[in-house]
Amino acid sequence: MNEDKPFFSQHLFVCMNQRDDGRECCAAKGAHAAQKHLKKRVKELGLSGKGQVRVNQAGCLDRCEEGPVLVIYPQGTWYTYVDNDDIDEIIDVHLVGGKIVERLKI
Repeated sequence: MNEDKPFFSQHLFVCMNQRDDGRECCAAKGAHAAQKHLKKRVKELGLSGKGQVRVNQAGCLDRCEEGPVLVIYPQGTWYTYVDNDDIDEIIDVHLVGGKIVERLKI
């Protein structure tokens, strides 16, 4: 493996945190369905795999109050979203187009 090139060009972590103490959490805001949609669409577009995009579930990312949230590395760009339209915009604009979706950035 080339040390200068990351295994994935972009790595997405979707917060799936579930809290039972009444505090806000991403799981209660549709994170599971959003992560499934994100992963499915990335695969459909042929963006997944070595050298491309990886979508992972994550435990608490400590930003649930701003959520639901996901973060894209190596850029370190944090997003919130409401529905699949927002997820699709993140895919189309950020992953495919290489630009930040300013209205969803946190």
